[in-house]
Amino acid sequence: MRTRDLIDLVLLAAIWGASFLFMRVAAPEFGPVAMSAVRVAVASIVLMPLLVLGGDGASLVRHWRPLALVGVLNSALPFVLFGYASLVITAGLASVFNAATPLFAALIAWLWLREPLTRWRLLGLVVGMAGVLGLAWHRAGGALGAQPGADDLAAAGAVLACLLATLLYGFSVNFARQRLAGVPAIAQATGSQLAAALALAVPTAITWPARMPGG
Repeated sequence: MRTRDLIDLVLLAAIWGASFLFMRVAAPEFGPVAMSAVRVAVASIVLMPLLVLGGDGASLVRHWRPLALVGVLNSALPFVLFGYASLVITAGLASVFNAATPLFAALIAWLWLREPLTRWRLLGLVVGMAGVLGLAWHRAGGALGAQPGADDLAAAGAVLACLLATLLYGFSVNFARQRLAGVPAIAQATGSQLAAALALAVPTAITWPARMPGG
């Protein structure tokens, strides 16, 4: 691994990991659905000008169907699921369960795309999945890592929400490889966030917080 690759990996981990901290702060104030809608709406507003300036708007229109599906399965639903989980379990625990994402992605690629699993890949998949499931079992069984006042059933539901979210991530990355190969990255990002915002619009209107969230 090159030094630049290592720096990029650590930076990505810091950005992605920090999102769980922000979800833990925002979800109790907004609610999981409204919080997720604000996330994807702001992302859409930021990305849209970049898409237009880059001249990639045609790609978004041409591939709107697969982009819409990716937006729902890779953003709207996982964000809501992790938002719900952050009401019950700690941000650190939720971020640990997110480690199941590449495991599910590899498993789905093997089952769906018939990508070969070498011995080392299979060993890594088994060890990784056992670690995540073992942690899930341990945490759910004793409600360890749960927020104060959360019972075992609520903790188990939060764990399952995290694992379902990572399963959706794993499916989405393989679907995008199949259906969105060659589509500019900015078009994929903008289209998926815009689709997620539209999908969450009605549920957000229903669940919008009655009072203004605190600073």
